[in-house]
Amino acid sequence: MLALSGFVLLTTLASSSQVTSSTAEVPDLNLILQRMEDILHRDPAQSLPYEVTREYKVFRGYSKQSTSEVIAQIEFVPPDVKTYKIIQARGNSAGERMVREILDRETDSTTRKRSSEISRANYDFVFLRRQNFGIVPEYVLGIFPKRKEKNLLIGQIWVDASTFRIRRIEGVPVKSPSFWLKEIHITLQFAQLGDMWVPVTFDGIATVRFFGKYTLAGLNIRSSESIPTAPK
Repeated sequence: MLALSGFVLLTTLASSSQVTSSTAEVPDLNLILQRMEDILHRDPAQSLPYEVTREYKVFRGYSKQSTSEVIAQIEFVPPDVKTYKIIQARGNSAGERMVREILDRETDSTTRKRSSEISRANYDFVFLRRQNFGIVPEYVLGIFPKRKEKNLLIGQIWVDASTFRIRRIEGVPVKSPSFWLKEIHITLQFAQLGDMWVPVTFDGIATVRFFGKYTLAGLNIRSSESIPTAPK
């Protein structure tokens, strides 16, 4: 039902964008996607090790007082190994469980990189509108998974119109992530880490079975472009 609602919303947005763009030139969607995929596959974040420390705060309902605070250390070793460990957890245990579900999804997506990346191999795309990120022009595209898998989202992406990097991803998994986590609306923001382009904030609104609605805010608080590797 949630995925269907997202489809209806995106279809409406697409229709309205066609109306508002009638006097402006609509960019070539295939050209945008080709350049976006070229940049994605050349990103050093695909081949260089890095480590980030991310702080999560979990709020119940619309409360401004967090019920849980979790700090996780996330490590990526190319080509496709991403691991995490919880180094601090305070408050309601439901918050830590929710964070673990999110990080399990993130690490699993890395292992299945090609089958979960935002590309034409996995998604159909619709041009919605142009929009500025501050002073940076962007293309906003609707994304529709070609398969019903928990690592694929139905939603929108914001693509930098000059670099063709994805600045923002927003959507819901086309398949429920788990029995415990019924629904989750995800927002990811990306930024520069050295020469790499990596997620720096993670926000989610989730319905947790037996516990109700929670809001989660994740932020990278420390990062390193390279990590030591064990001697061969």
